[in-house]
Amino acid sequence: MTDHAKYTAGPVSQAQVEKHGEKWTLILVRELKHAPEKVWQALTDPAHLREWAPFDVDSSLDKTGTVNLTWMGNPKSIKTTVTRSDAPKVLEYNDTRWELEPLGNGTRLKLWSTIDRRFISWGAAGWHIAFDVLDHLLNGTPLGRIAGPDAMKFKEWQRLNAEYAQQFGTDTPKW
Repeated sequence: MTDHAKYTAGPVSQAQVEKHGEKWTLILVRELKHAPEKVWQALTDPAHLREWAPFDVDSSLDKTGTVNLTWMGNPKSIKTTVTRSDAPKVLEYNDTRWELEPLGNGTRLKLWSTIDRRFISWGAAGWHIAFDVLDHLLNGTPLGRIAGPDAMKFKEWQRLNAEYAQQFGTDTPKW
């Protein structure tokens, strides 16, 4: 089910970046009103990921091993190794790390994603939208996935991209 017309992105979060040469690690945090176990399922189950994430996987991410991951807008799948899957606390694969911390009745979800510095604001805008869609999914009001090239068509993505670029002190990439 998709209901993109009802989607409005919230304000940019205080994202962080760690700089490592040409690669930067984007760090985003989102507080969700759902238990870590429910959030974990949304992070690892292929059917749930298809509802919100900017990629598809051919099998669950809930155990270590190899899966095929396909980013939206890129027809080639990438052989991906899940190096850590400690439910419902830590998930690591490729250049991505997720941490789930209980927060009252909810979860503090923290993402580390390594990305070329030229595209750090794009990544922040994309993950921001993905987190919004995830939040709607967990609340039982699914919007349908807004990711990859489709997300970039949204006026909200353009705003988020510009605001994150300003926050990070970077230029927005040229089209």
